Amino acid sequence: MPPTRRVALLGGGFSEDPDTLLDDWALGLTGADRPRVCFLPTASGDAAGYIEKFTAAFDPATRACEPSVLSLFRRDTRDLREVLLSQDLIYVGGGSTANLLALWRLHGLGPLLREAYEAGVLLCGISAGACCWFTACLTDSFGPPSPLHDGLALLPDAFCPHYDSEPERRPALHEAVRTGALPATWALDDNTGALFREGEPAEVVAREEGAGLCRVVRRGDGVVEFSYSGHLLTATVSPG
Repeated sequence: MPPTRRVALLGGGFSEDPDTLLDDWALGLTGADRPRVCFLPTASGDAAGYIEKFTAAFDPATRACEPSVLSLFRRDTRDLREVLLSQDLIYVGGGSTANLLALWRLHGLGPLLREAYEAGVLLCGISAGACCWFTACLTDSFGPPSPLHDGLALLPDAFCPHYDSEPERRPALHEAVRTGALPATWALDDNTGALFREGEPAEVVAREEGAGLCRVVRRGDGVVEFSYSGHLLTATVSPG
């Protein structure tokens, strides 16, 4: 039986939240006792401060995991396939979605990440690190939120992060979907996690009451929004 293909989208995590709830949820989804977690900080330009936050949050002395960082700006490995295919969780950080995808293409990461996905490695990310898995997204890579059709297309349709926290996101997304500039789009609130299994939403969790996942679709001359509320995280989530 082929491995289950999964992507976890995060509206928070170690870089933003005062607790570990969303990261614990993602780690638990791997089903591993000490999951191997590889952080890709490409979208931030491999920012040193971002990497330091990851290594502090995923310190194996205090957390049951085996962390590593894959830097493309200071690349020190030739065999990217070996690195990526050996992980339980590939965690992609936020930043510029456009720059992330351009650099991944240059280094040949797209096909390798698809191979990892097909092999059952859990893919995960926040903001740009969530946008990248879809066919298209609403991104601020070029200034005000605008459509980008350059994703890896592991998940169908489009994605919008920070749906409830950045006031310009919702009207920009509605206009893009209404005019056909973007297809039907999944929009994730901050403080939310959403697991997609075989291309479909399978679980939605939240750090705060009311946060969740939305699907925005074109209907006639307008748009319709469907909401998926997340069950509240109050403690570390068990695997499965």
